Amino acid sequence: MPAPFRLTSVTLGLCASLTGGFTCAATTELPATSISAEVGEVDDPRVKEVSTATRTATPVRYVPQAIDSIKTANLSDYGTNDLGTALGGIPNVSSGADTRFDSLRIRGFDASNDFYLDGIRDDSQYVRDLHNIERIEVLKGPAAVLYGRGSQGGIVNRVSKLPEFGRRSTIEAQGGSEDMRSLYADLSTDPSENLSLRLNMGNLDENSFRDGVSGSRQLFAPSMSWQLTPDLNWLVQYEYSRYNRTPDRGIPAINGRPADVGRDTTYGTDNDFIDDKSQSLRSKLSYELADNWQLRHTLGVFKLNSDFDNTYVTNVNTTTNQVVRQHWQQDLTTRNVFNNLELEGGFSTFGLEHRLLSGLELGSQRRDPKLYNAATTPPGNSPVPGLDLYNPDRNIVHTGRMQVFSDSHTEVESRAIYLQDQLRLNDQWQLLAGVRYDTFDVDSTNQLKNLSEDRDSHSTSPRLGVVWTPLQNHSFYASWSKTFSPVGGGLIGITPGLTTNVNDLSPELTKQKEIGVKSDWLDDRLSTTLAIYELELYNRRTSDPNDPTVTLLTGMQRSRGIELTGAGKITGNWYLRGGMGFQDATVEKDNNGFEGKRISNVAKRNGSLFITWKPEMGWYAETGLTLVGDRYADNLNTTVLPGYGRWDALAGFRQKDWDLRAALNNISDKTYYESSTSAYQIQPGAPRSLVVTGTYSF
Repeated sequence: MPAPFRLTSVTLGLCASLTGGFTCAATTELPATSISAEVGEVDDPRVKEVSTATRTATPVRYVPQAIDSIKTANLSDYGTNDLGTALGGIPNVSSGADTRFDSLRIRGFDASNDFYLDGIRDDSQYVRDLHNIERIEVLKGPAAVLYGRGSQGGIVNRVSKLPEFGRRSTIEAQGGSEDMRSLYADLSTDPSENLSLRLNMGNLDENSFRDGVSGSRQLFAPSMSWQLTPDLNWLVQYEYSRYNRTPDRGIPAINGRPADVGRDTTYGTDNDFIDDKSQSLRSKLSYELADNWQLRHTLGVFKLNSDFDNTYVTNVNTTTNQVVRQHWQQDLTTRNVFNNLELEGGFSTFGLEHRLLSGLELGSQRRDPKLYNAATTPPGNSPVPGLDLYNPDRNIVHTGRMQVFSDSHTEVESRAIYLQDQLRLNDQWQLLAGVRYDTFDVDSTNQLKNLSEDRDSHSTSPRLGVVWTPLQNHSFYASWSKTFSPVGGGLIGITPGLTTNVNDLSPELTKQKEIGVKSDWLDDRLSTTLAIYELELYNRRTSDPNDPTVTLLTGMQRSRGIELTGAGKITGNWYLRGGMGFQDATVEKDNNGFEGKRISNVAKRNGSLFITWKPEMGWYAETGLTLVGDRYADNLNTTVLPGYGRWDALAGFRQKDWDLRAALNNISDKTYYESSTSAYQIQPGAPRSLVVTGTYSF
């Protein structure tokens, strides 16, 4: 059996497979998080080695926790460029699809602030671009031992496209239904044997099946991998992304179901817009200290400027069939800086093999939202004229004065130390143990009232896992982990001057127990994971029934489920990827009327299955189903979103230098509802659409 832990994916991976241990010298050309697929594995949908779960390059088989990975190459052919759609078929993952920012639930728990880019926290409110992303990794369950606060249901880590020595460049053009058209270049060059450069850039414009909705994206993302010395590598990545679009909050519900209106019906105005401009700079220095020991320093700087002007539905008068709207504007800027210093190495004690990881993380975040709403003119009337539910007129706009609703400034300083040991006892038993200590300081200012408050929190997050491999191709595992969510740690910020005790509460805590088995079949061509878990938020915030101004930590939210995923080659040129999840996510204890309610946007079952026939050259084809069960649109469970099945397919032809393919989404033109943010904001799924893609490599 090969060694389970490797310092790098190329040099040490080969060394470990030959020696079965950690005794090889570390000669690195690329950072530890990079993975270069062999020629024969380009079409394999599996990701065999991940770093998200352990922050070390570890084969998926030896991670005692469920982790789902999907290559963006399997998504882009269908025109998918948003996280909600990309992860729609991942077992027990569901989309919140807020028009302003990415929103997901993992195993029934909100993960809207648990996004990472190359392992660096990326919790700002915006819609992320996937054109510069190699793959998406979803780590199921608490991950605070490595990533800090939040991550109750799991985290989503986007792994970006890295420079690769000898890689070919590509140009890709795409067009499709609703005037979708894009042109992207993925350029690579190696000026010297020690320097590799890569540039991803392009533009996308598209309309929508939704009336008056359109969008435009721009991307510019250069990166550099420079082997400064035989022992020192420097990876630098920059990304500028802009997404200017029409906000679309969907349709309202009537009598517990989505309103019976056309899929193209919208209730905004032609003046509505959202404009996200994000910049990310990441620097990673990897230094080989000695045989099998590496020191890494990572610096991540992120800036976001986001403006929106949005008119949207907040209620429906069922007597007059008029929708009630509100008009809001926001100017938002955020700035995140994270420094991470890690030491990773392997050693043996008494015949036991260790892979030790120790880390220090320092974070500094700033958030400045300024929010405006429509003044009520004349007094007592709706600030925005009502619209007919069935025949809305987008030309009806609010003409009254906008006024400042809130203007706040928040600063967060976070510090953490962590230690993890991946311990190999023998060929059958491996242990994973880790602990992290965090401090979280938040300081918020209400700039309208000139009020400021600050709060300090701290927490210890443990993790323990065991992997047993009694058979060569089957690894059984069990794990226990815990995470914390401090006051002000979500969108970051507290409300100064509150008369309640909300700002003084201790962090909410979440724990997970999980068992499972990871297997390889058909001569290691097909990999599967079966996981069973129980996830509990056991001191959920809830109001005191005797005094609504007092919040108690006596609530509980629980999710129990089972997941089965599989990916790989079935036989010959046939590939498979997919999975199925079953879960029960409910509020167990609460004083606000939510007790016994199912969590909104969470189906009891969901999954997908895609079958691909893909010879090395010539014709190829793929078809797949995505299945999602009934869900509730709101936490009070008043509105049901019906379950659905969507059928997609593609066909293509490729030669050495070029590839042409066409994809058909929602072949049966099924009417369905993708997600919701409330009972009045339900997002219809897209009708049948065609996407044609051409790629030239040189």
